[in-house]
Amino acid sequence: MKKFWKWKNQTVTNQETQEETLERTLFLNGTIAEDSWFDDDVTPKLFKDELLSGSGDITVWINSPGGDCVAAAQIYNMLMDYKGNVTVKIDGIAASAASVIAMAGTKVLVSPVSMLMIHNPATVAFGDSAEMQKAIAMLDEVKESIINAYEIKTGMSRAKLSHLMDAETWMDAHTAVDMGFADEILMRPSDTPVENKADGPMLFSRAAVTNSLLDKLAAKCRIQSKPVETGHSIDSLMERLDLIKQHI
Repeated sequence: MKKFWKWKNQTVTNQETQEETLERTLFLNGTIAEDSWFDDDVTPKLFKDELLSGSGDITVWINSPGGDCVAAAQIYNMLMDYKGNVTVKIDGIAASAASVIAMAGTKVLVSPVSMLMIHNPATVAFGDSAEMQKAIAMLDEVKESIINAYEIKTGMSRAKLSHLMDAETWMDAHTAVDMGFADEILMRPSDTPVENKADGPMLFSRAAVTNSLLDKLAAKCRIQSKPVETGHSIDSLMERLDLIKQHI
């Protein structure tokens, strides 16, 4: 059976007590919805059985673009309910549904070159207007459930989190720590403070970038002293730009 997770057990020695313990490491790689996950009566149980096959603290490495939000919710719940400490380490990307799983960590560590991304859930729907309305209502509820995980971890307001998801927000390691999505940056001494950038955390927002480009275009249009060759007035162009920005 093809799985998007892999367990690795190894013995580690405590340098102070010389006590040997079994360290359990879970690697989550690839899309969280590979072939076998759709068999919901088998795969979730299989994952849970493997998770509970041992005891003690575990480390979860994540490098995933996301995938099925229901699958992610099940993994999140299992890790949250696990009796030992769960250390999450993001070594590549934790995007979309994978970012939800990351929130289950007792401690979340991010690589200096890793990324974390949050956005609104999406689906494919077919049918008449009533079916479309049902799909919209379903997505609204899914978004609220995802916000629950982010809110518990970050302590941020639901309104702020909702806006970040609307904008499809990408965070580098420093920003993820600054905003509370992560606790520390990997491979940096614990006594080295995280320095905020001069203008605050660096976020990538698709809507913000588009608006910035439109603002620059609008500023350039204002310099024009006569209508452009298309025959449209500057005022007409400005109205169109404002209308575009309202729908981003």
